Amino acid sequence: MSSDNRKDPAKGKAFQMKAGTVLGEYFGVRFKLDQALPIGKPTKLHKFDLVSENGRYVGECKNYRWTRGRNMPSAKMAVVNEAVFLLKHLPRRITRFVVMRKDLKWDGKETLAQYYERTYRHLLGGVMILEMNFRTGALQTVAAEDGKARFGK
Repeated sequence: MSSDNRKDPAKGKAFQMKAGTVLGEYFGVRFKLDQALPIGKPTKLHKFDLVSENGRYVGECKNYRWTRGRNMPSAKMAVVNEAVFLLKHLPRRITRFVVMRKDLKWDGKETLAQYYERTYRHLLGGVMILEMNFRTGALQTVAAEDGKARFGK
């Protein structure tokens, strides 16, 4: 079933809040939600989903699922690409990440985050891809800062 946050923004906000808590424990920091940071030249403010209080960790949250018709949600992948693009405009000293909802494909072979990493790893450039089980809060690194795929903690 598709998770369309435009139809129910509370779903996206709930995922963002849980991700902030889980990632705060993971990185040992506290996260603020919806914080604007300057990016690009000339600079322009962009509101990021999660920014640590110390400014060392910045991320975007994507509460996406495979489509009902068993297709890859291509428009949503484009939005993840945009998030990666914006994160890459932050200094490399900042740990930059996208956290995606863990959603297993109907054939049980691949999660949406693993699909994204496999298909778009050439765009990551130091941006981590993490996936979080919304129900349990379990977190997994799919792509590390060094660009290597990792399917474990």
